[in-house]
Amino acid sequence: MKSLNILVVDDSLITVKKLSSMLEQLGHKVVMTAATGVQALDAYKTCTPDLVTMDITMPDMDGIVATRLIRSRFPNAVILMVTSHGQEKMVLDAIKAGAKGYLLKPFKMDKLEQLIKETLDRYFPEGKDVLEIDQLNDSEPVIK
Repeated sequence: MKSLNILVVDDSLITVKKLSSMLEQLGHKVVMTAATGVQALDAYKTCTPDLVTMDITMPDMDGIVATRLIRSRFPNAVILMVTSHGQEKMVLDAIKAGAKGYLLKPFKMDKLEQLIKETLDRYFPEGKDVLEIDQLNDSEPVIK
């Protein structure tokens, strides 16, 4: 599996540590973390990661709004929602905002690995040029 630079966004320090540890065990690099939607915007601009894991409920700006703003400024951003909210409306709102996948807490490493693998296959296919990858960014999101 290709190694990705990942921004982890969650207001729970426990979740940040758990998710970061799992991502690193899977061979990825957590390049930055953020605890709020506003911090997520600043962090994205600073590190331009390959992938973002985004919580929904956070202080100052929720993850759906942050996703919408990041995707409006960086259309190729690949954002996966990792949250305890599984209500259909929130899932749909996150997808409409531009999220490319959805993972419910609590999660196990095998589900995280499966979501990232499917995301890699869909949005980071080997041998594709930039134009083709841009076209893939409009494909259906991955929901676990």
